[in-house]
Amino acid sequence: MPFLLAHRSRRPSFTRLASFGFSLITLAFLLFMLGLFLVQSVPVWKHSGTGFLTGTKWHYPSRLFGSLPMLYGTAVVALIALVLAAPVGIGAAVFTSEYLPRRLRLAVKLTIELLAGIPSVVYGLLGILFLRNYVYDALTRLGFDPLSGDTLLTAGILLAVMILPTVMTLTDDALRAVSAQQRIAARGLGLSRTQVICTIALPQARSGILAAILLALGRALGETIAVFLVVGRQDNVWPQHLFSLRPVIKAGQTLTSKLGGAETNIAYGDPLHWAAIVALGLLLLVVVVAITWLGAALGRRSAANA
Repeated sequence: MPFLLAHRSRRPSFTRLASFGFSLITLAFLLFMLGLFLVQSVPVWKHSGTGFLTGTKWHYPSRLFGSLPMLYGTAVVALIALVLAAPVGIGAAVFTSEYLPRRLRLAVKLTIELLAGIPSVVYGLLGILFLRNYVYDALTRLGFDPLSGDTLLTAGILLAVMILPTVMTLTDDALRAVSAQQRIAARGLGLSRTQVICTIALPQARSGILAAILLALGRALGETIAVFLVVGRQDNVWPQHLFSLRPVIKAGQTLTSKLGGAETNIAYGDPLHWAAIVALGLLLLVVVVAITWLGAALGRRSAANA
């Protein structure tokens, strides 16, 4: 009987083979995309070299292709989104996983997860109708003089709402993966519920929480339509000082808003211009894949340690 069980366990299952095959297809498609983007972007790398990454001017009629302002805009928008969404999402996850009864927890979690199913264009329209007006009025009351409410700040706030379900859901899963026996033992030693959360649950779940933040960051970096509608799409926005807040309250440009605009269609007839657009796509793809892979790896590590 042990021999039969061992022989049966070595027999390849259809599910395992199918999963392996589909994984190979996905990996092959990803590598094909990376190779295609790399080949088609060669002209701009030959033309601009490292200036494509370090240049601060993008003006295609003059054959100037500097992506640094778009990288700056992408980083600023994603950072604002994380700063706003991470504390709220983690706090909501702590509340749902540690304080709410199971049925109520599932209801609240499901309600928050429904936010992830709303199309991004709907978020963008809500940003146009409400958020940019609120941002404009707030900046005006604070003594600033913005030209409009279409700013990097507006895009960051909108993205924070969009990535909130990702942070909250994955953090909740990471906290629930912490062994209940550890909580019981800690309470038996006299620790309060708050002390258990701060000294047992959160430290044990930190890999999962970091994975949630990284996966949310990947979502923020890749978002197009909502950002496109409220960011202002102003080229060549680069601060005089790197940590200056002035450009944050002005219109800007991100990698996704540039790729989602009309310039992509204009560039198709010009090999150099098209190579520059494809190179922007290559940068975005590499960054999002790297961050998503790191977040998924941390998530698997957290699940394995649970």
